[in-house]
Amino acid sequence: MSKLKFAYTEETVVTREEFPLQKAKEVLKDEVIAVIGYGVQGPAQALNLKDNGFHVIVGQRKNSPSWDKAVEDGWEPNKNLFSIEEACQKGTFICYLLSDAAQMQMWPTVREFLTPGKTLCFSHGFSVTYSDKTGVVPPPHVDVVLVAPKGSGRSVRKLFEQGKGINSSYAIEQDYTKKAEEKTLAFGIGVGSGYLFQTNFKHEVYSDLFGERGVLMGALAGIISAQYEVLRENGHSPSEAFNETVEELTQSLVPLISENGMDWMFKNCSTTAQRGALDWMPKFKKATLPVFHSLYKSVSTGEEARIVISSNSREDYREKLEAELQKLHNEEIWQVGQTVRKLRP
Repeated sequence: MSKLKFAYTEETVVTREEFPLQKAKEVLKDEVIAVIGYGVQGPAQALNLKDNGFHVIVGQRKNSPSWDKAVEDGWEPNKNLFSIEEACQKGTFICYLLSDAAQMQMWPTVREFLTPGKTLCFSHGFSVTYSDKTGVVPPPHVDVVLVAPKGSGRSVRKLFEQGKGINSSYAIEQDYTKKAEEKTLAFGIGVGSGYLFQTNFKHEVYSDLFGERGVLMGALAGIISAQYEVLRENGHSPSEAFNETVEELTQSLVPLISENGMDWMFKNCSTTAQRGALDWMPKFKKATLPVFHSLYKSVSTGEEARIVISSNSREDYREKLEAELQKLHNEEIWQVGQTVRKLRP
């Protein structure tokens, strides 16, 4: 493990050079990794582990779309694809990747198979951090750890197939075997992490919920929608409004920010753009900072968790969710995007 300076703060980071794949396989050579759930993160993590040569099985509800998807991906029933109960029984390193709502529902079943010395691994700190609401309280005789790739399952798999990797956070909540950290790092390398940085369950879920509702999804979608709407109200065509709001952001500026940072992107834009951005940046920060403070408070007090659990527990949740997503899909801006993407060289 290395101590690296992030700006002015020293943090612990583990790289592939320090913890190569061969070492990871040696650490987990006697483990049966059971990936429970085949929805968002499950396919990517399970397939990456399999391709890297680990002993991995998948646990999923039979006769479900996710079961069928697992079969399509090459997992074989009764060989390396089992019911959740069978996989938990066979697994020694149980990776709990069901949705937060499903984790609550299946917890009494999964808990039965957590015999002494097993490892219970999460990719999200939600269930454990908000245990007063979820009821997920691991027994004291198992290791409880976390490896959270900082991206969607699609990104985890795609970057792995490209020979790259995505960064992941890791945490140790309970170290019963006194080998939890080594096993966690080995698992993180196995699923294709480019590097791993240290956190804890609470910080992981707080930052995750905050980020998703903020810059990563909620705030981004909101500010994009607002800018597009103002351009359209002032007579700009759909294609012009979309290109100025979304296409230039995603195809030009974000790649520049990713390459060398926001400051570098500013330096490589016109002086007119620089002046405007520098003048208006503090105004947007001042306008949004109270919203972000309110959002973080809602996350840290558990209010966001309460909303999620309440919403996701309703019988008609999926139908209502689909209706909300369809409404977003039908908005003019995203319909315009379908045409613009087809025009990309």
